[in-house]
Amino acid sequence: MAAQFLSGQGFQEVYNLKGGLQAWQGLKAKGPVELNLDLIRGDESQEEMVVIAYGLEKTLKEFYQDSAREELEEALLNLFRTLAAAEEKHQRLLMDLLPGSAGRSEAEPKEERPDSLMEGGFRSEEFRRENRSFLSTPSGVLDLAMMIETQALDLYLRFAQKSVAEAVRAVLYTLADEEKAHLKTLGHHRDQWQRTAPKTP
Repeated sequence: MAAQFLSGQGFQEVYNLKGGLQAWQGLKAKGPVELNLDLIRGDESQEEMVVIAYGLEKTLKEFYQDSAREELEEALLNLFRTLAAAEEKHQRLLMDLLPGSAGRSEAEPKEERPDSLMEGGFRSEEFRRENRSFLSTPSGVLDLAMMIETQALDLYLRFAQKSVAEAVRAVLYTLADEEKAHLKTLGHHRDQWQRTAPKTP
């Protein structure tokens, strides 16, 4: 995830050393810096940018809500619900960032978003198909959630680099700070789960 982030920020030589030097096989993180930058023009107003981000957060919340099927074991069901609640919190933050939000009604902003595009720039159903095996265990779900938030952090920072308005960049840096805090919380949950999960023989 750190390698993805650094690569997205324009570093040319990024190496993933997961497992240490003994596990390294020469693979480099790669991907165009302009990935998903076509979602914005660069001259958006503060309100336009909030609406775009709101739509991405909303779709991720719906992804987690759709994943929280009642037949799942309790730990996994509760995890999906917790993740959905975190995205709902981000939506409320975005409502507060709308210009003139004081006294504003609680009606959702009308977002214009590509169908099923969620935070981090992923399309929800395609992402579900490609990562179905990870969605069956709490540790797998937490790994995916951390990857999504890392991608979101990277994307918001790249949006900020493209944006020309100082007020819009301030919104995007606020969102990036939220993603950093969320990543820290997810990492804590991941470590806690690893410590308490039953050990396989």
